[in-house]
Amino acid sequence: MKTILCYGDSNTHGSNPGGGRWEYDKRWPGILSSLLGEGYHVIEEGLGGRTTVFDDPFEPGRNGKTFLPVALASHQPIDLLIISLGTNDTKRFFGTDERTIVRGIEALVRIAGTYEVKEIMVVSPIHVGARIEETIFAGFTGESVEISRKLSKRIKALAEREGLIFFDAATVATPSEIDQLHMDAESHRSLAEALKEVIIRHL
Repeated sequence: MKTILCYGDSNTHGSNPGGGRWEYDKRWPGILSSLLGEGYHVIEEGLGGRTTVFDDPFEPGRNGKTFLPVALASHQPIDLLIISLGTNDTKRFFGTDERTIVRGIEALVRIAGTYEVKEIMVVSPIHVGARIEETIFAGFTGESVEISRKLSKRIKALAEREGLIFFDAATVATPSEIDQLHMDAESHRSLAEALKEVIIRHL
């Protein structure tokens, strides 16, 4: 049995742009579990608002660096850790850019290296929607959109440098027109199907 831990934010949690949360079989970790079938144990660890290493002054408990050791210790040994973070780091009150966000992802990779984790995949997140400033998500601005579009190149470079598996979620999935941030059911399925192919090649 191969264990896969999916560590991410609201799009891993399955936030439905229309409200609430997608059912397990409609959010990408659940779909991935079904596609991989027997022999794989897919663990979903998504939290809305989670960052890589930053403390959100409005939403406590979202620092990914703080909770990752707990998740890893709880589920090790882990055959594959999927890190899918970075979107919430683009909130402008953090004062980040694509370079500092990737440093945050790198910090998580370093932590994972101290636990029983065989492989790590870093997933560059979907882009923030162009109309994000029209939504209720006040932390995001037009600058967030631009930074989110620059992340893929930086995360890919990190993966190549550290020998990690890389995937760009924006190549197969997009934010919903409803809230400009969260994936619809079609994007969840597209992402799961693409990740399944990557996982089969590497595990």
